[in-house]
Amino acid sequence: MTKSLDVYFDVGSPASYLAWTQLPGLAARNGAEINWKPMLLGGVFKATGNSSPAAIPAKSRYSRMDMARFARRYGVPLNFNPHFPVNTLYLMRGAIAYLDTAEFTSYLTAIFEAMWVDERNLGDSAVLAEVLGRANFDPHQVLARCEDPAVKHRLKEITEEAVERGVFGAPTFFVGSEMYFGQDRLGQVERQLLAG
Repeated sequence: MTKSLDVYFDVGSPASYLAWTQLPGLAARNGAEINWKPMLLGGVFKATGNSSPAAIPAKSRYSRMDMARFARRYGVPLNFNPHFPVNTLYLMRGAIAYLDTAEFTSYLTAIFEAMWVDERNLGDSAVLAEVLGRANFDPHQVLARCEDPAVKHRLKEITEEAVERGVFGAPTFFVGSEMYFGQDRLGQVERQLLAG
């Protein structure tokens, strides 16, 4: 029986980006299937009364330092986007629009790398269109999909589901009913998968 790993994330979260770089390998090592759960982190914050670590200067400085350490440990690039925080509503609608398609990985790769490697301002529609075009997406088609009522509803639904399951930030993982918050808990996630 295939093990299942639910991953709630938002591309505006650098910790979600770090987790994304590691999750395919983790899943492959453990024979697990990843259930990607794109959610709107701003909606989760609003529903739970939480806020970004960036809102607290001392916590923000530490979080950046800690994530830089993990990036070095993982051997992946990480640059803190000078345009942070970016409204990710359309970016996450895009993730929903491509969630069950062969293009999902390409979409996430384009967005995550533009945000956390290339430091692009994805809140600027012209910049976003350029990033999507370079990744062989038709920006007009992506925008049209983002306006689809079914896509809007599914993003809202997954965000509400996340809150109902106790999610308060990103990334958050579930192995069965066991919840793990933060990319720095991937070791615990892997141990739980091994135990299962």
